[in-house]
Amino acid sequence: MLVKVFGSAVFGVDATTITIEVNIDKGIGYHLVGLPDNAIKESSYRIAAALKNNGYQLPGKKITINMAPADLRKEGSAYDLTLAIGILVASGQIQPEDVDKYIIMGELSLDGSLQPIRGALPIAIKAKEEGFKGFFLPKQNAKEAAIVSGLDVYGIENVQEIIDFFEGKGTVEPIIFDTREEFYKTLDFPEFDFSDVKGQESIKRCMEIAAAGGHNIILIGPPGAGKTMLAKRLPSILPPMTLREALETTKIHSVVGKIKEAGLMNQRPFRSPHHTISNVALVGGGSYPQPGEISMAHNGVLFLDELPEFKREVLEVMRQPLEDREVTISRAKFTVTYPSSFMLVASMNPSPSGFFNDPGSPNTSSPNEMNRYLSKISGPLLDRIDIHIEVTPVPFDKLSDSRNSESSASIRERVTKAREVQTLRFQENEKVNYNAQMNTKQIREFCALDENSKQLLKNAMERLNLSARAYDRILKVARTIADLDDSPMVISNHIAEAIQYRSLDRDGWLG
Repeated sequence: MLVKVFGSAVFGVDATTITIEVNIDKGIGYHLVGLPDNAIKESSYRIAAALKNNGYQLPGKKITINMAPADLRKEGSAYDLTLAIGILVASGQIQPEDVDKYIIMGELSLDGSLQPIRGALPIAIKAKEEGFKGFFLPKQNAKEAAIVSGLDVYGIENVQEIIDFFEGKGTVEPIIFDTREEFYKTLDFPEFDFSDVKGQESIKRCMEIAAAGGHNIILIGPPGAGKTMLAKRLPSILPPMTLREALETTKIHSVVGKIKEAGLMNQRPFRSPHHTISNVALVGGGSYPQPGEISMAHNGVLFLDELPEFKREVLEVMRQPLEDREVTISRAKFTVTYPSSFMLVASMNPSPSGFFNDPGSPNTSSPNEMNRYLSKISGPLLDRIDIHIEVTPVPFDKLSDSRNSESSASIRERVTKAREVQTLRFQENEKVNYNAQMNTKQIREFCALDENSKQLLKNAMERLNLSARAYDRILKVARTIADLDDSPMVISNHIAEAIQYRSLDRDGWLG
């Protein structure tokens, strides 16, 4: 008897429906075709044990299973439940009328219980697009998939539950999930707050500008100056995620199986990989491509602590994603693209000893050591970072000050207001949402300068020997400063402040 059931495979951040054809005929054998990986090939043992422990059996006949399209590589153990139901229907042990109207996915344990899967959200989105009636999957993934409206999502704990459903004697009901209500109900404030930071007013100002315009920023200072503490608080002043951003972010994290039981992510991600990370782990890829850290930070913050400690080739692979805000992984037979629109926040010591330019501590690094240390960061990468700022240690009188600093909530209000101005400015361009994303044409249009500002910028360009890309960065930052000042024009004060935030372009840093 020939039966068709349906599963799904995830490539990139999108799903592809997989048709699983099960044919049972005279003879003996278990034949699985359609480019399955080892985890799928081993499924027969899990399926046999799970069915036997629930009162069913793997028929002692010739079982041929084709996973179509046959030229598409299938991976993972999430097809266990799909194959098991196909075998039960083809062997006549259950006789459902509409099994082909559902997507069925789940990894089986030997007792028939189900283990969570990856990519539940993109699978649910594809199922709705293709007109499937419902989606059966492990209960742990049910809320994640139920974000998609117009699709019946059934979270089950055991293979027996889906069998009972198809035999008309089950009580399993579809999950009810109001996406908007859950998104706003669980929207809370980040854990870290700028009110905890003593002193560092100039650095807070830089962080506010970076957040308002979506600018990449690097913090340079000696150990203990507070670089990591400041970076961890940046998400607390970013504008709240929109529902669209939340869905985009949840989809990426779903692909790598990092979604919590709540289902919908509503906090901007903060990713802080260790400096030993490989370039594949950072940007994504592998034999079976998966999103990397830069995609996991989509719509949030990627923090690279001690930037010169990262391998140079790892840092260089970020250059293209920083410009294009997406990363494309190409293989011989397919290409996948992951979104990677993130704010880069980096920190570094000014020298190997950590105390270069610190008047309170001696610099024990030789010139050769300094050059070797700083040469790990290429000029093109630094050009893609809009704001360079020095962080100095906080003096004792400010550390011991009992007065509270300005809270993240107050800063966030100003940042959100500036972002609203930018949203209105770029409303006709879907690819640009804030100042850091402006292209050359938009910079010329929205960052027009008067003669005083032009002369000021010209002098800085000549004295600091800045590149054309650095010129554009200064204009973008100046536009953000003007937005925070509620100024329609970029004036010389805004340009002067923006020039100050190019510390690594000055003589004495990178030569």
